[in-house]
Amino acid sequence: MPQLYNFGSYVLYFWVNEGMPTEPVHIHINEKRPSQDGTKIWITSKGGTLVCHNKSRIPDKSLKQLCRFVEANSAAIIERWRQEFGNVTFYC
Repeated sequence: MPQLYNFGSYVLYFWVNEGMPTEPVHIHINEKRPSQDGTKIWITSKGGTLVCHNKSRIPDKSLKQLCRFVEANSAAIIERWRQEFGNVTFYC
């Protein structure tokens, strides 16, 4: 799994098996290592974030900090998505 960032004890990454057609731009987050059950956060067309699900049970305070970090780095994440998957679409 392409790891993008480390934020404290959390790893932010893309899950490579996204299917075809590729899902809208999003990032997965899990503690310590990538996992299929990581928390999923959509990135909006304006660079905001929406939590799709929190399967890895990140505490609310940490999840808010992580969302702010993703928003601050959304342009770089979107470009990296484009490089990895070729197709960029947004949930909203």
